Amino acid sequence: MPRLIVSIDGVVVKEVLLNKSRITLGRRPHNDLVLDQLAVSGEHAVIVSEEGKVTLEDLGSTNGTYVNGDPIVRRVLVGGDEIDIGKCRLQYLDETASSDLGFTAGRLAPRVKVLSGTAAGRELLLTKTLTTIGKPGVSVASITRRTYGFELAQLDGAEVPSVNGVTLDGGPIILKNNDVISVGGVRLEFVDP
Repeated sequence: MPRLIVSIDGVVVKEVLLNKSRITLGRRPHNDLVLDQLAVSGEHAVIVSEEGKVTLEDLGSTNGTYVNGDPIVRRVLVGGDEIDIGKCRLQYLDETASSDLGFTAGRLAPRVKVLSGTAAGRELLLTKTLTTIGKPGVSVASITRRTYGFELAQLDGAEVPSVNGVTLDGGPIILKNNDVISVGGVRLEFVDP
């Protein structure tokens, strides 16, 4: 079944199944998917599922609706599409179809899952070329997207980050799926499905 993975500032906040023929998106509480952000209009957009197609339509919003960085008025969605509405990013997934990006549409973006601390259970999507993690003044590391994968390197702090118990004393480490990162007293799991 098609679904949306909703994230704000790179942190996954919810997953929404597109199990109705019409789903409204907006800031007001009567919407099917409430996006409580000031840059989101009261009735911002609608997703319509009919005849095997899922279509996103902007409802004349103030700040617009974007798919893969392009402003849209109406667009048929393809698995893997990224929708930006205000500060909210919605990744459209459809396990029943293949995306134009050359991977199974149900595949999520690479991410890190927080395993400990106050943010335990949250996920941070690795959609940027460089993502920083850690605690300033204690230990800060970067996860950089390279052509050969994702690389973890120490940026700042006296405490040296580690991967699966091996510290970064010898320089950056290439991350593998399910590696456990320790940085600034927090444990995270790297997931690259």
